Amino acid sequence: MRITLINQAFYPDVVSSGQHLTDVARGLAERGHQVTVVASRRAYDEPAKKFPGRESWPGITIHRVFNTGFGKRAKWRRAADFLTFLLAAAGRLVWLPKPDVVMALTSPPLVSVMAALYARWRGAKFCYWIMDLNPDEAVAAGWLKPDSLAARWLERLSRFSLNQAAVIVVLDEYMRKKILAKGIAAEKIAVIPPWSHDAEIHFDAAGRARFRQAQNLDGKFVVMYAGNHSPCHPLTTLLAAVKELAASQPDLFFCFVGGGSEQQRVKMFAQEHRLANVRCLPYQPLDQLAGVLSAADLHLVVMGDPFVGLVHPCKAYNLLRVNAPMLYLGPKPSHISEMLDQINGELPTGWAPHGNPNQAIQAILELQQAVSRTARKNGDPLAGRFAKETLLPRLLELIESAGQRR
Repeated sequence: MRITLINQAFYPDVVSSGQHLTDVARGLAERGHQVTVVASRRAYDEPAKKFPGRESWPGITIHRVFNTGFGKRAKWRRAADFLTFLLAAAGRLVWLPKPDVVMALTSPPLVSVMAALYARWRGAKFCYWIMDLNPDEAVAAGWLKPDSLAARWLERLSRFSLNQAAVIVVLDEYMRKKILAKGIAAEKIAVIPPWSHDAEIHFDAAGRARFRQAQNLDGKFVVMYAGNHSPCHPLTTLLAAVKELAASQPDLFFCFVGGGSEQQRVKMFAQEHRLANVRCLPYQPLDQLAGVLSAADLHLVVMGDPFVGLVHPCKAYNLLRVNAPMLYLGPKPSHISEMLDQINGELPTGWAPHGNPNQAIQAILELQQAVSRTARKNGDPLAGRFAKETLLPRLLELIESAGQRR
């Protein structure tokens, strides 16, 4: 079966969607399919960094296309980068062999529309893997007015993609309900969370020691936010708490690891308030990620109030792999709050709402005491429910079943 996968990020990019799509591509190739990937030549969070334009990597043909690298400092810059990728990808797809299945993710926005049109033209089945739901996310973030012409037009395009899809993969039940509310048939929708990186992620005591020594964190209680720094994961409440704790709790240290448009705001906040207890680091290579995640004594998972069912902080599953204590800042109920409930006390967890720095401070201090009494160990408190070996085969089978339909 010929299968074409389309997304802005792919191997060797370290952003989450690229890593998960890489797992899918390798899984399909190992099952004997002819896999072609169309992605960007530029690294998702480092646009100056470029990958080879064409590559064969293990049994996968990768076509990486041009797009501008203006970055994320302004909306017009992001729009230009997105548009040039879509145009270049569409031009490349025209010359590729006819596929049986076309699968698109959601980066950049509207890539699903291009993929659905391409699949329809070539008589292929279209699979839609929704990592975040737009334009709903843009409306929730305030980037679009709900009744604006742009929002209505983008909603029509979104529904076109949903209606054209033979299979729609969503990440949680809340996202499924959002899709059902748009009138999409329930039998087309499958819920498959993004899996943890089982082979690479585990509690790594040696890696923990190396990272803490390299960052001069020995003797500190390290609180870490690792992942995408986005307006969908607002850090305002957390930063207010960090500022207050800087004076009273010198043994607390906050690491912000990853990328995204909001990381620069974290850096500016730390500089403005002269916070010596804050450090910002870029995305870490996958082969070092176990040590980095293990280095934290407490991890933060953040989701904005309007974004339940629209985005999905999948990093929580890697945190389970390193048995990491977690503090969730966000709304209830959500897939994160439900997951923490299922942990049922097997590791220290806490919750605080947005807009209440004092409650966040109290939760951090309580978890600091709880963690100091809990021995860190290996193992997954949810027994592999979000493991790659559990979830990836389900997704591969869905893609294959779509290609077998007539």
